[in-house]
Amino acid sequence: MLDDIAAPRPLGGAAPGFAAAPSEYAVGDLRLSVARHECLLNGRPVALTPTEFSILRILLEQNGAVVSAEELCRRIWRDERCCSAANTISVHIRHLRHKLQDTVTSPRYIRTIWGVGYKIETL
Repeated sequence: MLDDIAAPRPLGGAAPGFAAAPSEYAVGDLRLSVARHECLLNGRPVALTPTEFSILRILLEQNGAVVSAEELCRRIWRDERCCSAANTISVHIRHLRHKLQDTVTSPRYIRTIWGVGYKIETL
């Protein structure tokens, strides 16, 4: 069964001598290019807001590890207070799921770990 699970695959890398996050990721039919600020689903462009793009990039960088809403806020806006009252991250996640044709009940890409955070569903 573990043979059927694949982690998000980095498709690009840093320049020689530099240790940086990959510039491209792939999970199933989902591709994200940080350098081109482009998201493709089944080879077709997906229009993402800068915040949606950042959320997806952060989740892909974590390679299947859970990321809390507070951590997403800190990494995107350098402030976690934005999330406490309005559930800002959950709204962005909902919009991102819709654009990726994903659902909460049967996630293909973004899985909610209730009470903990979100992670990229490895295929």
